[in-house]
Amino acid sequence: MLPKYVRDFLVYLTAIKGKSQRTRKEYEYDLRLFLRFQIAISHDLDKMNEVDLNLFTIEDLQQLTLEDLYLFLEYCEVKRGNGAASRSRKVATLKSFFNYLKSKKRLITQNPADELEAPKLSKKQPVYMNITESHQFLEGVEHSRHPERDYCMMTFFLNLGIRVSELCALDVDSVHDDILTVRGKGDKERNLYLNEQCLEALSSYMKIRSRYLQVRGEQQALFLSQKGTRLTRQAISNLVRKINQDSGLEKKKLTPHKLRHTSATLLYKSGADIRSLQQILGHSNISTTQIYTHVENKEIQRVMTEHPLNKK
Repeated sequence: MLPKYVRDFLVYLTAIKGKSQRTRKEYEYDLRLFLRFQIAISHDLDKMNEVDLNLFTIEDLQQLTLEDLYLFLEYCEVKRGNGAASRSRKVATLKSFFNYLKSKKRLITQNPADELEAPKLSKKQPVYMNITESHQFLEGVEHSRHPERDYCMMTFFLNLGIRVSELCALDVDSVHDDILTVRGKGDKERNLYLNEQCLEALSSYMKIRSRYLQVRGEQQALFLSQKGTRLTRQAISNLVRKINQDSGLEKKKLTPHKLRHTSATLLYKSGADIRSLQQILGHSNISTTQIYTHVENKEIQRVMTEHPLNKK
């Protein structure tokens, strides 16, 4: 069982900070691992999974230093093989946790995570499909067992750039004429305008949606499984992989999030300004949106070729 100070922190995350249940579970996992590591170190134990987390008291928390946190991150990298992104999330967990213990609960007087830095992440250009590949991908939906439903979902991904969690959470009453209300991270709502392609795809799906309704099904969910339940993230991820294969495209590592990347990139390349793109994608920080302003190598080559000094 988790110590009370950890349980209180997790409640604070969702009730006050508005974090999703998924984020809460990730933070809980990180803190369980952190406490097990600290207990194993202090008690010279070999098997971390068997320790009682309540052995780590508030007095133990008060004794922790920045070096103890570094030691934990080194363990995550060397022994568990965690990459920079995974360790960066653990840093975010620890900083949030210790800030809560100091500023909200007043359980500690010194915050050991104040100077804790996240590992430097390499900047990777987002994987996306070009317009031709996008059309080929959509054509692959015709092989699906549920073509109207699946085409509508893929159209929403590619036209609206919504997250898979946002798609799963859509209800029938999320649609108001040509406006779709999306509930994003932090329970923040934003309105997206449904273009003609989205409206046509939605109309086709709604005509046959009753086939998925069951007596005990989730009547309010927009996209339903064959059993009448709300579709899960994993089910949609599997569907994207199957469509990718059936289309003959077989784009490497194509996921629902890559469809979001595709939508954002195509919007930017067609002239969308960065502020509009930020609003559409639901980013709280514009720096997140700026990863979509990458330029293809061919475009860079064209710009350099047209340099004034390149002309005789």
